[in-house]
Amino acid sequence: MAAPCEPPAAPQTHAPSSPAPGALACAERLCRERGVRLTPLRRRVLEQIWRTHGVVKAYDLIQRLSSAERPVKPPTVYRTLDFLLAQGLIHRIESLNGYVACVRPGQAHDTLLVICRRCGAVMELEDTGMARTLRHEAARHGFRLDRQVVEGSGLCARCQAD
Repeated sequence: MAAPCEPPAAPQTHAPSSPAPGALACAERLCRERGVRLTPLRRRVLEQIWRTHGVVKAYDLIQRLSSAERPVKPPTVYRTLDFLLAQGLIHRIESLNGYVACVRPGQAHDTLLVICRRCGAVMELEDTGMARTLRHEAARHGFRLDRQVVEGSGLCARCQAD
């Protein structure tokens, strides 16, 4: 199993951010240790997700990555997003059909995401028992979960202050 990376500063601010120092190097190391490649396109998609203010959607990525000479096709971007999801480098925001970077790549964890409905800021919270309770209650009723998506929406501290 690949060693976890130090948690990078998450792209949770109201302004676009750059990948945290070492975040892309961490992604490359995790992929190498797992025997998979972080190709130039996969790296570019991951960089774009890190730089995005809030949630990024697949078609926004297609537009940003395409040029007149080299258009990027939707299936290519969706395959790339599937790869990044499988490697635990990004999370899918189900309610918005978009993506954000994982703040703890390489660490097995249940993810709780809170999304500001005004500015779109996303924060990844550490599981404090909610995901564990969901698994336990599902099992108690004979249901085996394949995956969990726990999202909350509301107003971030900055938007509440405005």
